[in-house]
Amino acid sequence: MNTPLTGRTLVVTRAADQAPELIRQLTDLGATVVALPVSNIVDPADGGAALKTALTQATQYDWIIATSPNGAQRLARSLTDLPAHTRLAAVGPQTAKPLTDAGWLVDFVPQSFVADALVAEFPTGPGRALWVRAETARPTLADGLQAAGWQVDQIVAYRNTETPVDPTVLATAQSADAVLFTSASSVERYRKLSAQPQPAVALCLGPVTADAAQKHGFETHQATESSVAGLLDLAQQWATG
Repeated sequence: MNTPLTGRTLVVTRAADQAPELIRQLTDLGATVVALPVSNIVDPADGGAALKTALTQATQYDWIIATSPNGAQRLARSLTDLPAHTRLAAVGPQTAKPLTDAGWLVDFVPQSFVADALVAEFPTGPGRALWVRAETARPTLADGLQAAGWQVDQIVAYRNTETPVDPTVLATAQSADAVLFTSASSVERYRKLSAQPQPAVALCLGPVTADAAQKHGFETHQATESSVAGLLDLAQQWATG
């Protein structure tokens, strides 16, 4: 039985511990998947101590904000109590899920699941917010919230590090039909592995990722919704378009 991605070979570049569900769903849709993780998600240099310390002082915050599932997972693991006046915000449903799965109420999710939308739709200050983020992150959220009257404290909850790539798997990936990217850093790391954008087609999650892929010469397609579901929809639209 033909399914939307039958006959297509797709490369998944997500970290190995985050890729299985995406790979399963692509396979269910008929794709042959090449798993080529180009990064690892690891704890920060302090092992998460700064996050735990900040959360013991949560009474000083009006909002605690997570902008990635990785940050939200670590926040959920470290959060044991939340003052009545302190609310949680997430950049999208996928980011909110680790928190809601742990029993916490996420009070704010923007209409579009990107940091720029969170800034645009977030309540105006004054007040104080804690941003739980990656070691390397764009300053968009902090700058935007500060401009809206918020004092923003930033805590590094995880690091995104490069991982060795098997040359044989890379060769298989480069002959695929398209590569899926979920972050700008994955685009950068993948392109370091090849003199040309191979395969030429990039299916991207979010505008920042799509912009990076376009700058690196890929034929770039961007998911309408910045979520795994949106990326799956994009793959099917591309394959049948």
